[in-house]
Parts: sequence; C-alpha cells; structure tokens
Amino acid sequence: MRHVESMTLFEQGDHKYVMLGWEEREEEVAVQTNQYVIASGGEVILLDPGGAHVFPRVLANVAELYDLKDIRHIFYSHQDPDVSSGITLWLSMAEKAAVHISELWVRFLPHFGIYDAKRITPIPDKGGTISLSGGRKLSIIPSHFLHSTGCFSLYDPVSKILFSSDVGAAIFPRGGRYPVVEDFDSHIKHMEGFHRRYMGSNAVCRRWVRRVSELDVEHIAPQHGAFIKGRENVKKFLSWFENLACGSDILDDIYGR
Repeated sequence: MRHVESMTLFEQGDHKYVMLGWEEREEEVAVQTNQYVIASGGEVILLDPGGAHVFPRVLANVAELYDLKDIRHIFYSHQDPDVSSGITLWLSMAEKAAVHISELWVRFLPHFGIYDAKRITPIPDKGGTISLSGGRKLSIIPSHFLHSTGCFSLYDPVSKILFSSDVGAAIFPRGGRYPVVEDFDSHIKHMEGFHRRYMGSNAVCRRWVRRVSELDVEHIAPQHGAFIKGRENVKKFLSWFENLACGSDILDDIYGR
C-alpha cells in the first residue's frame, strides 16, 4: 500500500504549516481525510486531527515533527466523526491542549466521553480568534451549513492559508488521490458530487465566498481531497463555488419529483 509523506505547505522563521501524510489502506473502509498542523512560536495547533480510525498514524506523524507537550490547541471545524471522534485520545496525549469547537456541539462531546469542560473553548456563531505566542492570531471564519449547522474555517494570516474544512473537498477513486491541485478545471469532477449533496444551499455558498473574499487567501486547505495551491486556483474555486447549485437548491434531484 502506498504511503504519502507529510508535506510542508509554508515555512517562515518559527512559523510552519504542514499537511500530514496518509496511507492508502485507511481509505479502504473510510472516507479520505486530511490533517494539518500549524507550529508557531513553539506552540503546536492541530486542525481536524480526525477519528479513532486514523489516530495511530496521525499521532505518529505529529510525534515525528513535534513534542506532544507543545500541542496547545486543537481546532475542530465541526462535529463529524471523521473530524472529532478521536478527541478523547488526543486530550489524553496532549495534556496542555485546549479544544476549539462550535458552541452548538459542546453538549454533544460527552457522547465521546468528554466531561472536562475546562478543556473546551466554545466558538460563538460569529467566529473569533485563536491567540498564539508572539501576538499572532488565527481567524475563525463562520462556514455554517457548509455542511454542518455549526462549522468554521480557520485563516492563518502569516501563511495566507485558509483551512476550509469540507468546503473545497474532493473525493477520489481508489488509488487516484493526489495531494495538490495542479489543474483546477480537471479537479472539479472530484468535487462536484460532494459539494452538490453536502453543502446547504447556494445562498450559504455565496455568503461564505463574500466573507472569504475579504481575506488575503493564497491557498485553500480542505479536510478532504487536495490542497488548492495558488491565487489563481483559489480564484477559480471561489467563482465555481459561488455559482454552485446544491443542497436545498436541488431538492427535486435528491427526493425525486
């Protein structure tokens, strides 16, 4: 089975953004997922580190790069099991980490075995920031109904990378996964079915694009699929997503007439 190594997406001084690797065998029984790590000023931030299914591999990936005691933040974009079902494992390994998740999902965490509210930082609907050492801040951008009722993207103004969660996701055929989008137009076929079915409506797509367009985004890092690299590809994606009919727009297709 193919093993793909972790890839550095950005590095400048003490600030680094890494896309962790994967093993193809993970995808034989589960949806493909991406995990990311930001290291800044000696602090480590995990972005959607995933469920129990991938925990051993993700833990090994992170431990190869950083000391687990330096993990200070775990950002969960939403509540899906492929995002957050490994939360108890991560909190036991990263004893100094605070969990950031939508306030809508905090009361569901006990179903994962989480009862220590002191470790949880609820994110209000309008978003907020995660403060890092040295005065740096990551911006939490609302992406509600894309697809979760309580969902967020995370923008890093240093690397200019937007972690977009399920927005920008792609689902590849077995053995056809690649880490970086080289040709956006040919990549659309891997995104279209997922976005039409999982995104709430074109109205929320347009609302997210309007908010994201206010940021200086150079790259988009989705939780599934491939890293959307470069301003030109970001521009193409935002234009495509802004005009997408999806969710409640295509109810006749979903329910049948």
